Amino acid sequence: MQSQKLSHQKLVGQLIESANSVILGKESRIKLAMATIFANGHLLLNDLPGVGKTTLANLLAKLFGLDFQRIQFTSDLLPADITGVSIFNQQTREFEFHSGPIFGQMILADEINRATPKTQSALLEAMEERQVSVERKTYILPKPFFVIATQNPNEQAGTFPLPESQLDRFMTSMDIGYPDHSSERLMLQNENPREKLGEIKPVVDISTLHEIQQAVANMHCSDALLDYLQAIIHFTRNSDQFTSGYSPRAAMALLALARSWSFIAGRKSVIPEDLQAVLPATVHHLRAVAGKINALEDILKRVAIP
Repeated sequence: MQSQKLSHQKLVGQLIESANSVILGKESRIKLAMATIFANGHLLLNDLPGVGKTTLANLLAKLFGLDFQRIQFTSDLLPADITGVSIFNQQTREFEFHSGPIFGQMILADEINRATPKTQSALLEAMEERQVSVERKTYILPKPFFVIATQNPNEQAGTFPLPESQLDRFMTSMDIGYPDHSSERLMLQNENPREKLGEIKPVVDISTLHEIQQAVANMHCSDALLDYLQAIIHFTRNSDQFTSGYSPRAAMALLALARSWSFIAGRKSVIPEDLQAVLPATVHHLRAVAGKINALEDILKRVAIP
């Protein structure tokens, strides 16, 4: 078991190294995205166009050897364009289901907030239950199944804010940001990330990914760590700084993400610093009261480690 864990840690190092060769100067973001996948969660990327959101999604699919499907969300996109439709077959005299692009292992929901709320809702069942229901029939999605959604700032024209039910299904939300000076210089010197992307080969297969996910799920959490987690959850639900706190689903997602972050760091058990490290990527589950201080700073300052 110990040798298997060492092997998994070596593979994680190779995954990060390969990703760093494409997405320059963003190792912390890469680790967070991989932590989300290891925790079997979904990822929301919030940022301006052109900073590498689509490249990151495509890169992760290549590294894990996953079937990649890209759905470009627009205002005229319909739910059936995502899930699929039943079409009458003249020869068999029966309706046949034609699956939509949601039937992939890695789904890129590009510019998700450009679609109407009705179309956005087509992802709700898929993200939570890994299945879709069409015309009173249920179809199981492939395993593994991950959604990486990108959205442009809500103040841009032609966007529809994601409802809370949709946001709560994303384990992690983060931006990528502009590259630092040295990384941008490399890109300007013909280090085009898209060209590097074509050279990427899978580092792990699906069975190995499943093993890593199991190892993450089995990461030890002490009672003291769970006390700290519950203190954070309780604070967000009862503080006058927030109109709503972590839901039970969001609380479990926070713990799963902390386990995954601890695993990537090579630890044997989760420590409070792991929770603090991933906390910024989970505050999208909260609703801060208008005019109040930063939600993250408020939690870290006012919730003591047991």
